[in-house]
Amino acid sequence: MQETSYHSPVMLAEALDGLALRPEGTYVDATFGGGGHSRAILQRLGPEGRLLAFDQDADALANAIDDPRFTLINENFRHMKNFLRLHGVRQVDGLLADLGVSSHQFDVPERGFSTRFDGELDLRMDRRAPTTARDLVNSLPEEDLARLLKLYGELPNARQMAKAIVQARSEKELLTTFDLRQAVARHLPRGMENKYLAMLFQALRIEVNGELDALREMLLQACTLLPEGGRLVVISYHSLEDRLVKNFMKSGNFEGDQEKDFYGNLLAPMRMVSRGAVKASAGELERNNRARSARLRVAERTANNIMN
Repeated sequence: MQETSYHSPVMLAEALDGLALRPEGTYVDATFGGGGHSRAILQRLGPEGRLLAFDQDADALANAIDDPRFTLINENFRHMKNFLRLHGVRQVDGLLADLGVSSHQFDVPERGFSTRFDGELDLRMDRRAPTTARDLVNSLPEEDLARLLKLYGELPNARQMAKAIVQARSEKELLTTFDLRQAVARHLPRGMENKYLAMLFQALRIEVNGELDALREMLLQACTLLPEGGRLVVISYHSLEDRLVKNFMKSGNFEGDQEKDFYGNLLAPMRMVSRGAVKASAGELERNNRARSARLRVAERTANNIMN
């Protein structure tokens, strides 16, 4: 397994199998991170193969691979199609997206991704973005904040948490992760403190980075980039992501509404390769606990027309 101190790639073997790599093919790693998946892909490509990778986090640029077949693009994958065209690519044979937060992002306190450290309330994947988690918790109206925590964090006590945050910020601005932790401390059920904090930070992170909208845009673009037989492999880490991926792979839309022709054949631009979500092996979980919530799905482009 290719590992770096930046990030250990999740379900590496399963992802490579899902891509069904061809040595001369052109592939996209939509979430480069530490480059573990990319390095493994390059090992299977021949001299004519090509790999283009995306990462919106400038920190990932330090992991760039010195290989003439490789290109790293410092942009959000929601802009994938346009930037591929800039590099002369209009079609790819396979696309991999690992939607998890990298170990590096969790382990750098000033990024604000981890509840273990007292760092700035930032949570931006791309530090060029204008809005931080600090902006959200100090400015959103209580009702909007509660809706956000319920929708993206799936917090059962979202209203109570939002009220506590608004009350705390009325006394002083919430600047750090520990400020936020302290504000909601009395609403963290005993024995479930870490789980509820993770749900809270997940909600803020999704909103700060527009993660679900970006995922929708990437999936739609992937469908137009892949030829018949091209593979899409996505690793997700929570139900909000996984539901979008599963619905899209099954039906070509995000609601999961399946359309059929006159003969009852499914009209969908993709066909599920894996019957259900693939989970990390017991051996991998022993090495990398962060893989415990990972779900990998694989789909193949069909001959059906692309959606409008």
